[in-house]
Amino acid sequence: MTIPSGYPFYKMSGSGNDFVFFDIRSGADGAHVFDNPEAVRRLCATGTGIGADGVVFLQTDTYQSFRIRYFNRDGSLGELCGNASLCSVRLARELGIIGDGQCHFETDAGAMTGHFRDGLPEIDLQPVRELAADAGFSTIAGELRIGFADTGVPHLVVLVEDTASVDVVGRGRPLRLDPRLRAGANVNFVAAAGPGEFVIRTYERGVEAETLACGTGAVATAALLEAWGLTGQVTRLSTKSGRVMTVTLRHVDGHVLPSLRGEAKVVFQGHTAEI
Repeated sequence: MTIPSGYPFYKMSGSGNDFVFFDIRSGADGAHVFDNPEAVRRLCATGTGIGADGVVFLQTDTYQSFRIRYFNRDGSLGELCGNASLCSVRLARELGIIGDGQCHFETDAGAMTGHFRDGLPEIDLQPVRELAADAGFSTIAGELRIGFADTGVPHLVVLVEDTASVDVVGRGRPLRLDPRLRAGANVNFVAAAGPGEFVIRTYERGVEAETLACGTGAVATAALLEAWGLTGQVTRLSTKSGRVMTVTLRHVDGHVLPSLRGEAKVVFQGHTAEI
């Protein structure tokens, strides 16, 4: 297929996780033509397309302020993307859909709440599910333990001595594809950097490579670090991009309720060209 020209888009970055956003609330601009796997792959291609980790469609919603639909770079539909959600809150404010106060928006993983704190967007996610301090995977040299958590997206979290020495693709891909994981998983490698401070690197499902940041991965990692007794309510995670993502955990009626805060900005605006 050929990508049609003339459709407006926003290129956004969430702590280095980059996205192509289409505002299709009115439906009048026809940008829904990109709402298919082949178009997504062409748009996200580095070198021949716009280049991105995913494509996000900003839509109207009957009950919430807005809705987002997210596609991974490989064209697969993603249930949730933390950094895309942070970017959507930022873009919604830029477009005048919401103000500086609290908002609610819909995703394929359920409703989320967004707001701004210290100038940065913050989202309250659904409770962490299937939290397992021991995921049943054997560690290799340099690894200390492996846990699992579902934060709207399934994640393995590997506690390591040093993230700089990790072969993120070489180790992450076989773990991501392990048949014991019914839907696969993102794989996060984390190491301590100080009290409440950690360094994280992520192999991302659907991108099938290391990304500069992963929001839901930061949340899963913080939840497991707390379960392992290595952090408290607030955890700061330094990503591959050098940006810091902050996760806050609350415990209510036996549930772990996470909030995620991080950088989200419009990098540039443009119009599609024929690809």
